[in-house]
Amino acid sequence: MTMMRLRREDPRVVGSFRLHRRLGAGGMGVVYLGSDRRGQRVALKVIRPDLAEDQEFRSRFAREVSAARRIRGGCTARLVAADLEADRPWFATQYVPGPSLHDKVADEGPLSAAEVASIGAALSEGLVAVHEAGVVHRDLKPSNILLSPKGPRIIDFGIAWATGASTLTHVGTAVGSPGFLAPEQVRGAAVTPATDVFALGATLAYAATADSPFGHGSSEVMLYRVVHEEPHLYEVHDALAPLVRACLAKDPEDRPSTLQLSMRLKEIAAREAQGLSEGRTPAQRREQEADRPTGRLAAPQTERHAPPRRADGAQTPRPKTSRPQASRPSAPHGGSRPGPARDTTRSQGRTNGRPGARSGTGRPTGSGRRSGPSPRMMRQRLIVFVVVTLIVLLGIAAAQQF
Repeated sequence: MTMMRLRREDPRVVGSFRLHRRLGAGGMGVVYLGSDRRGQRVALKVIRPDLAEDQEFRSRFAREVSAARRIRGGCTARLVAADLEADRPWFATQYVPGPSLHDKVADEGPLSAAEVASIGAALSEGLVAVHEAGVVHRDLKPSNILLSPKGPRIIDFGIAWATGASTLTHVGTAVGSPGFLAPEQVRGAAVTPATDVFALGATLAYAATADSPFGHGSSEVMLYRVVHEEPHLYEVHDALAPLVRACLAKDPEDRPSTLQLSMRLKEIAAREAQGLSEGRTPAQRREQEADRPTGRLAAPQTERHAPPRRADGAQTPRPKTSRPQASRPSAPHGGSRPGPARDTTRSQGRTNGRPGARSGTGRPTGSGRRSGPSPRMMRQRLIVFVVVTLIVLLGIAAAQQF
């Protein structure tokens, strides 16, 4: 999250919190980074002066803060403190380090289907806790979702409202962000958990495409599209598009529940993550295998291409190929490669050290190398040499006597 220096007009202390930096500003006020005496960091929001003078806003804000106190869940920024009677009402929530979903997508581009589904599943679980507390967020959007090291967090419950309440501040004015407002919010109808489901669908579409599903334009144009036009989901991942489209249904009754969303998105996230690991190309697999130690690489490759075995446990012979015998890799340790009969192999081993010939053990000697005589053969040659020498000497001695 981008931090800015405090301006001259910014307060330095609010309540028991000392302010250090500006975190941002919105339609309701300015958000500051603050800390208490124990060093706990908070995100503290101070309401705009013109809204602070509106008694209707103050009353509604007091009810919203009271509802927000009841929210319990790991996917939300916990409310720490609030002062509803101050000249400028404020509230402080737990500070969440990390960029917003909006900033991450703006900086790095659209997220993968697995990432979108994983974030969506966590947000759905967070909304389950919010709705169980009888609260509707009403302004769920990418900039109100922080990607902390422990997972996404929903922030800014400044305009959250109890389930069933109207969404209008004044006649004809809806609270929220165009492009992420549900149709019932635009019409001024009562909000329900399905209102947040619509906003979550628009948020997931943004994460997958880096764009709003209702395009761009003035507030009036965007609100008209939300009510009367279908969202553009052509670039949303195929695995997510049907679920996102269901979230963006015009009728709240046609949208899935947050619990259904959580379960479905978890399934998609797991499947997409598995597909990423199994969907590597052969070239990518070879590159990954080439990075492994050579001793570990040879055995799995040989086992993967080992000849099938018959029912009696013997290996079926491989079909003959036109490749020279010397280019074939040796069999794995402890195994045997089908080949000629044993006596033929031994006769080949007694050849004159030709490349690719087999030794008396039946194992290939390697291409281009001359295999030396075995100890057994050396003994046989020595015996033959001694016998022949003795016969020659005896012949010479007999010839001298005659």
